[in-house]
Amino acid sequence: MLDVRRMQVLRAVVTSGSVTSAAGNLGYTPSAISQQLAVLEKEAGVALLERVGRGVRATPAGRLLTEHAAIISKNLTDAESALRDLREGKTGQLSIRYFSTAGVALVPPAMAQLRRDHPGVQIDLKLIDPEDPLPEVEEGRADVAIVVFPRMNPPRKGVRLIHLMHDPLRAVLPKGHRLASKRYVDLADLAEEPWISTEFVPGPCADLMMNACAAAGFTPNVAVESEDYTTSQGFVAAGLGVALIPRLGLDATHLGVVAKRVRRPEPVREIYAAIRDSSAQDPAVQAFLTALTEVTARITK
Repeated sequence: MLDVRRMQVLRAVVTSGSVTSAAGNLGYTPSAISQQLAVLEKEAGVALLERVGRGVRATPAGRLLTEHAAIISKNLTDAESALRDLREGKTGQLSIRYFSTAGVALVPPAMAQLRRDHPGVQIDLKLIDPEDPLPEVEEGRADVAIVVFPRMNPPRKGVRLIHLMHDPLRAVLPKGHRLASKRYVDLADLAEEPWISTEFVPGPCADLMMNACAAAGFTPNVAVESEDYTTSQGFVAAGLGVALIPRLGLDATHLGVVAKRVRRPEPVREIYAAIRDSSAQDPAVQAFLTALTEVTARITK
């Protein structure tokens, strides 16, 4: 098998025209260069150089190996450059999973920042809703998932959580509601109201709403089930019930509703980024987490 380092020595001799010149350029003795060339000729099974006056020139086989040595050298340089870009987060691949309200408020500005600072990173972005995005990271299908806590079960071993923000739930009432003028709404004051359920699939958000109502001493009487926060607000505005909607879900508030802070208790969902421990040092992952953290800092300021 041909030795790549000896091929580079051959290239240096051919391009400089003599063993002595190549030895000076490479920092070796002429004897060491000659030994390397002798071993390479033995590996190749054919003469690689011939003497011309005081110098040498390549045989056809020598020219062939010199050309390939140049190609190998370029490929190694390109590989080192690509590896450096990957280490610095300039290139790479990143798969992100998120739920709908995070997709409205958090992901777009974080993505814009990531694109600006790391334009070479390829992004695989997918909405996972109403299902839970966490299993995508747990099972290795994604690098980052934006998820909601508290939840019944902790993440699997090997998954790390990075807290992003508190997202309190607001009581959403029709504008003419008896409590619409209050600054705060005690959750128990809504016990007899019909409810618009915004969480029709079991999961952390549905558990948060039901547990908060249970802590206030009642089970909500669900009159209408809705698939999204915008539609829920429409039902509330029509006077069909009240709802609990996270603050992130109220960026576009219906003209016919009011959103009030809730107390006794105040249900709050905690939003985290979930990553695998094995990818914690990945530059693209770190860049996206930095962007997410800066976005949430601006939102919660």
